[in-house]
Formats: sequence, structure tokens, C-alpha cells
Amino acid sequence: MDRLTRRTFTVAAAGALAAVIPGSAARAAEPSLAPQGAPGPAGHGGPGGHGRDLRGMWIASVANTDWPSAPGLPAHQQRQELLDLLDTAVERGLNAVVFQVRPTADAFWPSAYEPWSRYLTGTQGQDPGWDPLGTAVREAHRRGLELHAWFNPYRVSMDTDVTKLAPTHPARLHPEWIVPFGGKLYYNPGLPEVRRFVQDAMLDAVRRYPIDAVHWDDYFYPYPVAGQVFDDDAAYARYGAGFPDRDAWRRDNTDRLVRETAARIKRIRPRTQFGISPFGVWRNAATDPLGSATTAGVQTYDDLHADTRKWVREQWIDYIVPQVYWNIGFAAADYAALVPWWSDVVRGTNVRLYIGEALYKVGVAGQPDAWQDPAELTRHLDFCAHYPQVRGNVYFSATQVAADPLGAMTLVAERYKRHGRRRR
Repeated sequence: MDRLTRRTFTVAAAGALAAVIPGSAARAAEPSLAPQGAPGPAGHGGPGGHGRDLRGMWIASVANTDWPSAPGLPAHQQRQELLDLLDTAVERGLNAVVFQVRPTADAFWPSAYEPWSRYLTGTQGQDPGWDPLGTAVREAHRRGLELHAWFNPYRVSMDTDVTKLAPTHPARLHPEWIVPFGGKLYYNPGLPEVRRFVQDAMLDAVRRYPIDAVHWDDYFYPYPVAGQVFDDDAAYARYGAGFPDRDAWRRDNTDRLVRETAARIKRIRPRTQFGISPFGVWRNAATDPLGSATTAGVQTYDDLHADTRKWVREQWIDYIVPQVYWNIGFAAADYAALVPWWSDVVRGTNVRLYIGEALYKVGVAGQPDAWQDPAELTRHLDFCAHYPQVRGNVYFSATQVAADPLGAMTLVAERYKRHGRRRR
């Protein structure tokens, strides 16, 4: 997925493009619910707590995708736009928001480690005059919403011009930490000092605020770009001994980030959850017999060096939100194949499964016919209801939740209201 920049990937063997932004068999047609009394963070219920499904939406701040509507708005207008989105979530029958607070190695709170985000004022490092994350936590909880703080671990900039970064930005102070790739800048995941720093930067927010969850999306090592190589030769030469190949070393680097962050969150704020929202395909079955019945052109294990299945089976994370951003019947990556596959992955673990939903595709020209039908998303909810492992759905993104393309979210909200909070 790239929920953020609307990248598209060719899905092999189908000749179709899966737009990526964020992304059965035998049960009654009601949404499944977390067990009554399931633990949750911050005394607020937490993901799936209080016997309810998680019903969430992503609020993307990178490139001002959802919020704020433009950089440089007055603080009072930024704040009102944020409150309006929280109110929209409530009106649509949702109970959680996933708020992007570190999109490009920057911050939407007064961080001790990184500069204020340019998406607030237009100038990285400039104080916006208020605390967006602190406000979001307080106001979300006032409305009965969970606040999941969404961080991107390694992306530094949406272009490669280092001079656009604030003068005191860590990437300028440590140029040896960064790798230009695909027209962007990234921190190098192969450096132990980078992994420690990005953890410290994210965990600063956990220390400051009673957030309900730390949330990551699908960016670890960057998505492949034709004809380009992610230059981590020096780090591999220094740290790659003992691994069969570079891919295995890279996966271990990502594993370390996940495992170490999980442990540190629990030490700082034990009831704060840790969740990850990966691209929807771990591996295709043709690549690995444990994989899904898909023919996707991207596989997280191979292309992003992210062994998402392992993180669930090892129970390093509290929840996973695979971005199943395809319709029921899509040949290369069928929603009806991936939901059961992910249900099998979480079965027998304490990891909660939520499904990421491609609301952003509804009514969009060029998308498959299914996305021209406002009932496609409610069909997804009906399908998920057959799987007790599915404990909720999250919609990308807030702009579309508010705009309600084709009335799709109205149908979703009506379904939520009709079925209420059910227990298995």
C-alpha cells in the first residue's frame, strides 16, 4: 500500500493495477466482537476492548492528505478542522481514529528529538502555537474515541533535497544515516544507531501522552523502484556477517525494530497497544506454500523485508491491520481470499485482527466495477462477520469518511447502528 502518495503497483498475472495508499466460511452475519472485558490501554478500553469491534479511520497528515487542509493555517483553524474530523468519526459510528503524527521524521507534538512538521506551518521546525497530538488525545477521549498515534519509522523526506530539512534536523546532523531512494530520503534501517534513534523519537510521544496505541503503516524498507537500488552496502558489510544473504539481514533489522519497540512501549506505558498496518499480501502461495492464494506484484516479506506473519505468530504486536485494499472477486488479490488467510494467521494468538478498507477507491473512475457500487464495503463487513478472528475494520481515509462517496459510509454507519455492539 501507499496510502500516503497513492502509488500504484502492477499486480502480476492479472494485468491490473492495485491502487495503494495507508491496506468466512461459517458464522452468522454479524460483526465479531472482542471478548467482554478484553484489556485495553489507558483505561479507555483499548483496541477491541469493552466487547466491541474496532471501527476506525486513518487521518493522514503527510502532504496534507487529510489534515490540516493546507500548511500555514492559523492554529484555531487547524484545531477546528481536527475537531471536525473527530466529530465526523462519531457521526459515522466509528470508535477510533489513527492519527498520523510523525509522517517524515518530524513531529505533531513538541518533540525532544525532531522538528515540528512542515505540514503544520509550511516551514519545518516552526512552532504552530499549539499541540496537535495532545489536543487529539484529549478530544478523542472526550468523544469516546480511541486515539492511535501513527508513526512512520524511516521516511525522512518526500524529496531528496536535504537543505529543505530544518537546520537542526537529525538527518542533517548525521548525513551518514540517510539513503536517497525513489525520489525520497530514508533513514538506513541497517544501522543500530538509527533504529535506536527512531524508537526514541516515537517513544517520546508515548511518554508524554496516554495514547491508546502506537501504530505503524506499511513502510519499512521502501517499496521497490524499477532500476534503483537501496544503497546499504556499507551497513551490510559492517553488520551482515552470519546472514545467508542481504534479504535475510534486512528482515532481521526490521524484526529488531518491531521487537525492541514492542518491549519498550510496555515498559513505558503498559496498557498502550502496538499495532501495524502492512500491505495486504505477506507472500503469494506460488512463492511460499504458507502464503495466500494471490498473485500480487508486491510481497511484504520479499520486497519490504517485513515478515508480518512472523510478528503475529511471535505475538510481538497487539494488533494487525492488513490493508486488504481490493474488492471481493479481484483476481490477483481477492478480498475473499485474504481475509480468511489473515484469520488463519492470527488464530491461536492474542493478536487482534482488523481489516484495512479502501474507502478511497469508492466511486473513483478506473477502479473495478465493484467500487462503483456503494454496497461493496458493507459486503466486506458481511463477509468478515463469518470470521470470529476479525475484530474490526479501519477505513482509509478521513477525507473520504467525511465526503461519503456514493453514500458508502452512510451504508456502513447504518449497518453499525443496526447491529450495535454484539458479543459472540
